[in-house]
Amino acid sequence: MSDPQREFQVFVKPVGARCNLRCSYCYYLERGRLTARPGRGVMDDDVLEEYIRQHLAASDGRNVFFSWHGGEPTMAGIDFYRQAVEMEKRLAPEGCKILNGIQTNGTLLDDVWGQFLGEAGFYAGVSLDGPAEYHNSHRRNAGGSGTFEATLKGLEILRKYDVPHEILCVVNSRNVHAPLEVYRFFKNLGVEFLTFLPLVERKSPSSAEVTDRSVGAADFGRFLATIFDEWLIQDIGTIKVQVFEEALRTAFGQDHTLCIFRPVCGAVPVIEMNGDFYSCDHYVSVEYLIGNIMNRPLGDLLDDPRQKAFGEAKRETLPRYCLECEVVEMCNGECPKNRFIATPGGETGLNYLCEGYRYFFTHCRPFVNEVAGVWRREKK
Repeated sequence: MSDPQREFQVFVKPVGARCNLRCSYCYYLERGRLTARPGRGVMDDDVLEEYIRQHLAASDGRNVFFSWHGGEPTMAGIDFYRQAVEMEKRLAPEGCKILNGIQTNGTLLDDVWGQFLGEAGFYAGVSLDGPAEYHNSHRRNAGGSGTFEATLKGLEILRKYDVPHEILCVVNSRNVHAPLEVYRFFKNLGVEFLTFLPLVERKSPSSAEVTDRSVGAADFGRFLATIFDEWLIQDIGTIKVQVFEEALRTAFGQDHTLCIFRPVCGAVPVIEMNGDFYSCDHYVSVEYLIGNIMNRPLGDLLDDPRQKAFGEAKRETLPRYCLECEVVEMCNGECPKNRFIATPGGETGLNYLCEGYRYFFTHCRPFVNEVAGVWRREKK
């Protein structure tokens, strides 16, 4: 049943964790064993139709966004998405505006894909980690070769067919030391929407240590601050950098749009190819399996007490060190998956990236406060 107060975005994985690449930092490689199912390796038609029907029913009926993820979602084949679009049109109530987004590595895109995505009004996110030397150091195919050129070809396909897109750049221990080189590379490509994703890999589920390829917390803060300074002088209003946009939302008293910066999470669950509903993309494990859409409606799963408790735990477990922080409203402790170190006082649950985010948000805060002051004066 539709709840006008309910906000959610579902990451749907029609091929599960399957992918044509073997990126060294991909956290799906291990989870693929958990969610693998016998058969053709693509979401069945009945599951697809049931999901679309339930997503529409759980939404407000006006604007509905379908978000296709993986693995590599294009491995489902173009006919899968043609069928999905047909089902959306057939099942949507009158007056409902439907949007589709697909997160892809771009390497399988060709003219047929480009024409379809453009005509169907898709939005695309493309994974690209900067210039070739940085991208190819981690993003390789099954044969061990770098994927930089193939990704750029996919990006050109999207542009050729006017498919709106953004770049998702994983910031790791290599490219973090070249902030302006990475940022200017994207500027020269004509990128208008850019998201930086910090790589944080624990050496083991119980370890407070991270892998060598993980980004250093302080390094990540300096990376963002360095890019922010150039963006502020040269590119504000022309390039949207997600973390900068999120910081500026606090100037206008607006809620964060990105789940990692919201006080409470749980509004971005995952549905696997068999219909299994998990609390979050970073928590695809048996203890976070809430149910299956073939047995329970999506709306009920979203409102399940276990899902609500999962989201509330983000706020309830925030250390006092965070609650007393001057920039807590910008960060809210970031993603719970990264809260595995201790505070200076020994309290558990501090985010590994705290030092970096605190540095960056403190760095940009004077500008945010200035914007807030102008906005308040203009409101009077």
